[in-house]
Amino acid sequence: MCGIVAIFNISGPMGQLRDKALRMSQKIRHRGPDWSGIYTGHTAILAHERLSIVDPQSGRQPLFSCDRKQILAVNGEIYNHQDLRAQYANSYTFATGSDCESILPLYRDLFADGRDPSNKDIVAMLERLSGIFAFALYDEQREEFLIARDPIGVIPLYIGYDGEGRVYVASELKALEGQCDHYEPFLPGHYYWSRNLGMKRYYRRDWMQYDNVNDNDASADVVRQSLMGAVRRQLMSDVPYGVLLSGGLDSSIVSAVASQYAERRIEDGGRQRAWWPRLHSFAVGLKGAPDLVKARMMADHIGTVHHEVNYTIQEGLDALRDVIYFIETYDVTTVRASTPMYLLARVIRSMGIKMVLSGEGADEIFGGYLYFHKAPSARAFHQETVRKLSKLYLYDCLRANKSLAAWGVEGRVPFLDREFLDVAMRLNPAAKMCPGDKIEKYILREAFADMLPHEVAWRQKEQFSDGVGYSWIDTLKQITAEAVSDDEMAHAHERFPIHTPQNKEEYFYRSIFEEHFPSDSAALSVPSVPSVACSTPEALAWDATFSGKNDPSGRAVHDVHAQAY
Repeated sequence: MCGIVAIFNISGPMGQLRDKALRMSQKIRHRGPDWSGIYTGHTAILAHERLSIVDPQSGRQPLFSCDRKQILAVNGEIYNHQDLRAQYANSYTFATGSDCESILPLYRDLFADGRDPSNKDIVAMLERLSGIFAFALYDEQREEFLIARDPIGVIPLYIGYDGEGRVYVASELKALEGQCDHYEPFLPGHYYWSRNLGMKRYYRRDWMQYDNVNDNDASADVVRQSLMGAVRRQLMSDVPYGVLLSGGLDSSIVSAVASQYAERRIEDGGRQRAWWPRLHSFAVGLKGAPDLVKARMMADHIGTVHHEVNYTIQEGLDALRDVIYFIETYDVTTVRASTPMYLLARVIRSMGIKMVLSGEGADEIFGGYLYFHKAPSARAFHQETVRKLSKLYLYDCLRANKSLAAWGVEGRVPFLDREFLDVAMRLNPAAKMCPGDKIEKYILREAFADMLPHEVAWRQKEQFSDGVGYSWIDTLKQITAEAVSDDEMAHAHERFPIHTPQNKEEYFYRSIFEEHFPSDSAALSVPSVPSVACSTPEALAWDATFSGKNDPSGRAVHDVHAQAY
C-alpha cells in the first residue's frame, strides 16, 4: 500500500515547495517503506512512497509516459492492467511491469488524433479501470492535472487548498495537517480535472436506485461464481501474500476461495513448483475470544498455515494513542476495531508478508449487521445498503487500509471488487432480507456453505470489535468512563464545537485525535453520528428500542444477538 503527495498550480520558485513536499511525504513513509521518489515540474510536484507488490524491480514511482510528458503517482492496484496492456501494445511503449502504468496510455488516448476531451471522456476513461486506486497525474505538455479515487474509496485520499491557489493531495491527512489552509476527504468515485473547479462524480450505477433492482432475480450460484472471480483477480501479486481470517463468515469465504487458487502450480524446467509454498492465515483476539475458535476451525478445514495472535487488554490500551494517529479518526467503532488489526499487522509484516485479502464490505452489500433484521421493507433494506456502501470510506475501508498500512501491509477486499458489486447489488433486495429469526446474509451462506464448516457457515454475525473478545469493548467503556469526568462531558460542546462527542468514549478518543490533528479540517473529516450496531442514523427509525440509543456494538440489538446486553 503506497503513499502519494502532490502539489499543483505552483507558480514561482520550486525549492521551498520541493522541501515541503518531501516533508509531507516523509509523514506517510510507513505506507511505502520500500522506496521514495519525487518529481518536480513546471507547476507541479509529485512524491511517492512505494510498497512494492507488483513488479518490485522496475515499478518505482512517479511513473513517466514513454515520452516523459505525463507523470503519474498512484496508490493502488489495477486488476485489469494486463487487458489494458494488450489493448495498447501497438500504440504505447511500456517502461515497467507495474499495473499502475496502464493508467498512462488510457489518459494519452483522450488526446489521440488531436481530440479535445470532455468530462464525459474522463468518465469513460476512469470506468475502464478495474481496481482500487487513488492517483495524481500531471500533464507537463498541457500544464494540466487529473486526480481520481476508486469507486468505493478503498484507497484513502485527501485534497487541500491554500491561499496561493495551490491544490494539494495526499494519501493521509497527516501529510496535509498544517501544510494548507483547508483540506477534506477526496470523495470516492470522483475526479478533479484542472480544467474544472472541484470534484466531480464519475461512478454511477443503476443499482443505486431501488426501482431498478426490485424485480430482479437472486441466484446463489451467480454470487458464488462472481465472488470467486473477484478473489482470483485480486491475488495478483509478485510478493508473498496471506489472508485475514477472523472466523466470521466473510473472511472465511475469502480465505476458502483464496486457498483454492493459491494451490496453483507453475512450470519450472519441466517440474511443478508452488507459486507460494503455503497460504498463511492470520487471526487476532484476546485469549478465548469468540473469533479465534472459529478461525482455527476454518484454517484446519482449508489447510492454511494459521497464525493466532493473542493480545492483552493492556497491550491494546497502550497502543490506542498510536492507533488513533495512524487511522486518523475518533469514531468509536473504528478505534475499537482498528486496535487489534493494528497489532496484527505488525506480526504479518514481521513474517515478510506484504499483502493480505480481507472480508470487508460483505455486511454492507448483503445487510449483515444485526440491525438489518429490523428493516421494515425491501426498499428500506436496499436503500440502507446503498447508504452504507457510500460511507465505507469513512469507516471499514479506512480502518482496514490504515491499520495495515501503518506497518507497510496492503489490504485487498474482494467483496468490494467493482464487477462483483454490480452482481451483488443487483440481486433482488427481498432475497437479502432477514426478518425475524431468519439468519442474516442467507444467500451468501447458501452460496458457499459447501466450502465451510457448518459451524462457520451458519454462525451469527459478530462484529470484529466484539469478536476479538467482549471484554475488550467492556474495558474500553469502563476506562474511558473513568477518564472523562461528568463535568467535561457537560462542557464538551465548548471544547469540541465541531462534532461534539456524544459519549465519554468518543470524548476520550477525540482528545487524543486533537493532539495529533488540531485543525478544524481534521475534525470535520471524521463522521460523528448516532448508531446502533453500525447503523446509519436513518435506520434508527426502524425499531422503537433504538430510540435514544447510541451503541455501535452488535450486542446492542437486544432481541437478535445471542449474547445481547
